[in-house]
Amino acid sequence: MTFVQLIDCRTNRLDEMNRLLDSWVEQTKGRRTATHAMVAKDRSDASHLIEIVEFPSYEEAMRNSNLPETDRIFQEMVALCDEMPVFTDLDVVRDEQLNLLAARSFFAAMGTMEPDRIGGHVTDDYVDHDPSYPKPVRGVDAVREQYTEWLASFDFGFRVDDQMAQDDRVCTRWTWVGRHKGDFMGIAATGQDVTMEGTTWQRFRDGRICEGWWTYDRAGLMEQLGVLGD
Repeated sequence: MTFVQLIDCRTNRLDEMNRLLDSWVEQTKGRRTATHAMVAKDRSDASHLIEIVEFPSYEEAMRNSNLPETDRIFQEMVALCDEMPVFTDLDVVRDEQLNLLAARSFFAAMGTMEPDRIGGHVTDDYVDHDPSYPKPVRGVDAVREQYTEWLASFDFGFRVDDQMAQDDRVCTRWTWVGRHKGDFMGIAATGQDVTMEGTTWQRFRDGRICEGWWTYDRAGLMEQLGVLGD
């Protein structure tokens, strides 16, 4: 179970605190078990800081605490604080990256939803970067038309293989599985079962996708349809 430690302290020496934390990161490189650290400042009280440190488990957090560098940095931290820091140990019981879930919902719906519903996933000013098109596709109407063309050519669905999220962006590695049922780039329906792997970066705004960058093996798809060969 993921474990989070909150360190609540007061100090007017934020620059020195940041340098101290940089020093700890450098000194414990290759041995620390913390996976994510964040320092936040109270908007109503600039001297009130909270550090949030994430670990894979409580046991890993304790192993990190036992590093000699961690103990030394802690003593120096106390010296920078106006009072003794307060530690709160938390077992994470729910952790959802909402943009990641929205991206997964988008790929789950692709191939089965009606074209008119795509506006529920993307913004009106959505911009789509696809190397198969000479310039970016702009606007929800244009991407709806693009989606309709794929629906006319294939029965298809996406399998999400891997995902990661950072700030307002989500990266999804996927496998596309389809059956060629209609004209595609001048190729008459073959009934062929085809697959294609790819990766998509998506940028989110207010819970919907506002920009996407696609990379996929279109040449491999054409080969499966009998267009490219040795």
